Amino acid sequence: MRAKWLIVGAGFTGCTLAERIATQLDERVLLVDRRPQVGGNAFDCADEYGVLVHRYGPHIFHTNSRKVWNYLSQFTSWRPYEHKVLGVIDGRCIPLPFNLNSLETIYPAAAACRLTEKLTTHYGLNSKVPILNLLDSAECETRELAKYIYDKVFYNYTVKQWGLTPEQLDPSVTGRVPVRLNRDDRYFEDAYQAMPAHGYSAMFARMLDCPNIEVALNTEFRNVECSSKYEKTIFTGPIDEYFGYALGELPYRSLRFEFENLDQPAFQAVGTVNYPNDEMFTRITEQKHITGQAHARTTIVREYPQRHVPGQNEPYYPIPREQNRARYELYEQEAKALNGSIIFAGRLADYRYYNMDQAVARALKVFEVNVA
Repeated sequence: MRAKWLIVGAGFTGCTLAERIATQLDERVLLVDRRPQVGGNAFDCADEYGVLVHRYGPHIFHTNSRKVWNYLSQFTSWRPYEHKVLGVIDGRCIPLPFNLNSLETIYPAAAACRLTEKLTTHYGLNSKVPILNLLDSAECETRELAKYIYDKVFYNYTVKQWGLTPEQLDPSVTGRVPVRLNRDDRYFEDAYQAMPAHGYSAMFARMLDCPNIEVALNTEFRNVECSSKYEKTIFTGPIDEYFGYALGELPYRSLRFEFENLDQPAFQAVGTVNYPNDEMFTRITEQKHITGQAHARTTIVREYPQRHVPGQNEPYYPIPREQNRARYELYEQEAKALNGSIIFAGRLADYRYYNMDQAVARALKVFEVNVA
């Protein structure tokens, strides 16, 4: 029997929708992906030395949504994990996001104490201040501190990551990692922070373990036999690709990963160390911190941001600029003209950066509103 639903893309959005349709509606689904595995960018596997690695960069799960947490908990047990990041600044490692502990690392004790008092008095203890806001301070010493943080932590990292300066991007980019006026060295502050105990791939396998779900890998959407004859289609790939780039390409940033396995049990003190200024790569992540795996060897990965070229590398980050959003909205109008015959959802279809939990939340909402 032919599946009723065709879902294109087997990342978080596609897998969540496939699972909901198959188990809650008892309807058949064909889930296709051009890659040789499910899980999208969250795919993980053992490398040649047996170290569990995230093939498309580190994926740290965190959420404040009990709904998302409870949903995914049906398919995995969890290993508690709170991610920590250090940044190499002038030869010293400081906690990131920049906080009061970072301040004490780079300033003499008296100056750090004075600045701490100024910042917490003006903005409030535990406040989160976007760096561009801090640069606008009327107070001279605060402004000098902000300039130091901007120059040493934000500017070069942003240029490497995005190919643009912070001012050329939507303020939400720098706002994602504000200066924190507290001593919490965790990179995320969400209520739920953990990693799938047996990895993401094992979790996805359980999500898709249903007789109503057929998975076709190494399969291009346009090569699916009689794809137009499925009753319903959900497309989670790039919306501009679906429409043949008729209105121009939507720009993305991509990444190149350089993996290195080392004959030693550990490499660095925390999961990720950022290199804002002195290297071509942006960061080094040591996989075993994240996965909790016990192994005599360790694997690290360096990340090199690069321009996305369709067909040559993967689109990772939609570039948040007004002109790009305007072009996406033109594609969105094209999608609406299809009168619901195809549902577009997900990071690439929505041209919006989603954390993993946000991708799941988006899929659950689509199921509830547009499907069920």
